[in-house]
Amino acid sequence: MTERQYRMIPVDKIIVLNSRNRDKQQFAENVRSINEIGLLKPIVVNGRNAEKNGTYELVCGEGRLLAHQRLEKKEIAAEIIDCDRKTALLYSLVENIARVPPGTMWFAREMKRMHDAGFTFAKIATIVGKHQSYVSDYIKLVNQGEERLIEGVEDGLFSMSFAVQVAQSDDTTIQNVLMDAFDDGLVNCNTVIRVRKLLELRLNRGKSPPRRARTDTEAFNLKDLTREITKATKDKEDFVHETTRKENRLLTLLTGISVLLADSQFLAILKNFDLGTPPQLSGEYGVELQKRVRRASEQTQPESES
Repeated sequence: MTERQYRMIPVDKIIVLNSRNRDKQQFAENVRSINEIGLLKPIVVNGRNAEKNGTYELVCGEGRLLAHQRLEKKEIAAEIIDCDRKTALLYSLVENIARVPPGTMWFAREMKRMHDAGFTFAKIATIVGKHQSYVSDYIKLVNQGEERLIEGVEDGLFSMSFAVQVAQSDDTTIQNVLMDAFDDGLVNCNTVIRVRKLLELRLNRGKSPPRRARTDTEAFNLKDLTREITKATKDKEDFVHETTRKENRLLTLLTGISVLLADSQFLAILKNFDLGTPPQLSGEYGVELQKRVRRASEQTQPESES
């Protein structure tokens, strides 16, 4: 790569070869900042073919370029390099991936873009400083269209490692994966119910939510809003109904267990098989079981002689 140059170049002479989706909120902030303060860091373009066809290939800074286009600016400050297209693409991809936090879906998508551009898992692993299996697992998650798991990662419900475990498991072992994740701290008490609901939706309704993507210019009208609110309300009502039904089943089971544990003959049988000390439940259900055992024991005791 030859010595770099810096100068103002026409915005309409820049070609974007490696475009990607952008966060709307961050883009709006970029537009506001450039409009009020100005461009703080030049974009990077490849000028190898500029004299031949009069255009520059964008290497880095698509968000800044789009902000200039939104503000209808005619020129933009650019750092001009001279390299072949593959080197320019590598420079662009590395620059992008350096801006995103590891262990996120955004990071996984950037690695997939590098793989789609022709880079091997080993090469990508060297660039991002990760193991080759790490790279291949994350890219596989994107390729499999695991949008529900992607949403779970981006919403902070669970880590990318848990999402990869789920994607690699068959439907019959998902519950075991969830239990192991809870034991390992990958899923906690505050998120386990939401995670279970997401996994049930993935199992029953598919990996991707059945919704149509909107364009930036498409209006979100009152009818759409009403439909979305109705759907969200129904989903919550279904969730509450299902949770209540399962909790009632559990409490019924606890009642049966409490009656058995208050029966002296049943306890004697357990002791004969070295099962005299049953496992203790923790949390609110453990407290509830202890209460029911005491009540059942009091009800089964013979009345004292007068």
